[in-house]
Amino acid sequence: MNWEINFGYMPFFYRGQSVSHTPDVDINFGVGDRIQLTYESAWLRVHNPGESVKYGLEQDQLGVKWRFHDSGEEGAQLSLFPQLSVNNPNNAVRRGITPPGASLILPLEFTKKFGPIDMNLEGGYQFVHLGPDGWLAGLVVGHEFTKKLELDSEFYATGTWRPGYAQPTIDVGGRYKLHRPIILLFMAGRGVEPSHSNQPFFVGYFGVQLLLPPKSYDRE
Repeated sequence: MNWEINFGYMPFFYRGQSVSHTPDVDINFGVGDRIQLTYESAWLRVHNPGESVKYGLEQDQLGVKWRFHDSGEEGAQLSLFPQLSVNNPNNAVRRGITPPGASLILPLEFTKKFGPIDMNLEGGYQFVHLGPDGWLAGLVVGHEFTKKLELDSEFYATGTWRPGYAQPTIDVGGRYKLHRPIILLFMAGRGVEPSHSNQPFFVGYFGVQLLLPPKSYDRE
């Protein structure tokens, strides 16, 4: 049983608006070889044009990742990753910081190694209470340049069905094994159409990952 704990700063900058996770907390706990329990939340800083800055807790996100097919390190892996998001009782909905209702995401993930390239593909449906249902899709392509450094490029998009809306982003990032059990995480990107007011001109993630117990990755 292993813990994977992530602490990060995650900014989303739009024209005249910003939403920042300060910090974002993502806790994962492995149960056996194929199941991972997850919890994620964040302290939000929201700045809208002509308004004072607002602060509040993001929705709590609870998930279970189940890798139901595993062909080994060089083969294909398939996982289901349902995630339930619920509001905290901190008036964040009334102040316009979080959505009014709960939601459930049902994504399917496909992972495979093609020679020196690692590929992760996902797609899923989002059931939303008190709002339009949505979808998500993503593709990550990465390469381990050294035993300490991995770099990735990503295309990720979320959207809704009715009304039709999409927010596609592209980014580059990576992981650097600083010192057991600490890994540095970094990512920077932008919306595909940043000139539109509802598309980000910058998205990022800057944080650390702790793997516990420390033997979770090999000594370099």
